[in-house]
Amino acid sequence: MTAVCVIGAGAGGAAAVAELTLAGHEVRWWNRTAATIAPFREAGGVRYEGVLGEGLARPAAFAHALGEALDGAEVAMVCLPALAHEAVAGALADARAGCPLVLNPGHTGGALHVAAVFRARGVPPPPLAELSTLTYVARKPAAASVRITGQARRVRAACLPGGERALALAQELYASAAPVPDVLASSLANVNLVLHTPGAVLAAAWVEATGGAFRFYVDAMTPGVARSIDALDAERLAVAAAFGHELEPLLEEMAAIGTVDDAEAVARRDTRAAIAGGAANSRIGAPDSLDHRYYAEDFGYGLVPLLALASIAGVEAPYASALVEVASVLRGEDLRATGLTAARLGVAGLDRDGLLALVRGEP
Repeated sequence: MTAVCVIGAGAGGAAAVAELTLAGHEVRWWNRTAATIAPFREAGGVRYEGVLGEGLARPAAFAHALGEALDGAEVAMVCLPALAHEAVAGALADARAGCPLVLNPGHTGGALHVAAVFRARGVPPPPLAELSTLTYVARKPAAASVRITGQARRVRAACLPGGERALALAQELYASAAPVPDVLASSLANVNLVLHTPGAVLAAAWVEATGGAFRFYVDAMTPGVARSIDALDAERLAVAAAFGHELEPLLEEMAAIGTVDDAEAVARRDTRAAIAGGAANSRIGAPDSLDHRYYAEDFGYGLVPLLALASIAGVEAPYASALVEVASVLRGEDLRATGLTAARLGVAGLDRDGLLALVRGEP
């Protein structure tokens, strides 16, 4: 049994609390916004349904303060959108958190970003690891419940130098966590930066006209969107290759995670059929507005850091760049300025060899 501090009360955090509690771990739960976790507190736990069965999972404690949640924890796990990483990392730094820290998920550049926040506050980062993708496909049908339609069969896991204990704990908690050489490999295995962004741009009018009254992974997975995903994925793989990583293409990565089921569609590289036929995502609705995280997060915190890494690697990524430009117009903000830039990742001014040395602890 491991004492785990779970940070975040969205669908990912609620799913983690449910699974880890059912597995016998001692879970202390905290969320920055008290109103979000209050319905779970009132219910006495997480009402869950889906692949874990149905029931009420009762964590060991609902913490009122971060320090209370961290007290005695062997590991802290952040299950939040990348948009929340800076604030949470700041709170952890202020609390002088020293226990190993796992980002589930790390999104793109999460571990680098969190470590940079600690350093900016003059606090040494704790042992720090990240997972490439959230270990669940989950949504909250009500304020105190979570519907888990999928558990990841495999996610990429990596740590920053000195974070080996965090990586080991991530693997203890999740048998699906498969280690890769460094956090560039785990960050560039983030499927959402490829899976969400082309469709979000190309379905933007439909989103605004209907409030998201369609299935994003099924109805909006047209042949043109699929070709756009393929073009973006080729750029992602090229960036990874420039850092020495031969990552799997999107469909193979999703099949390993468990969100693509049709092996024949994967074999024939039929992106539209493979994604639209995935059972875990089949019921998930489209974004209800351009403020949804597919827009607010996956461009500025998915494609913008991808472009930062591409620039360091000397790789052209014109389609990713074009998507960021269009999304900036759609949202009315310059995502290249507000997103997760090289400066916010703590890698500004580094060349390829310097970045590899940073993430691998090489002199």
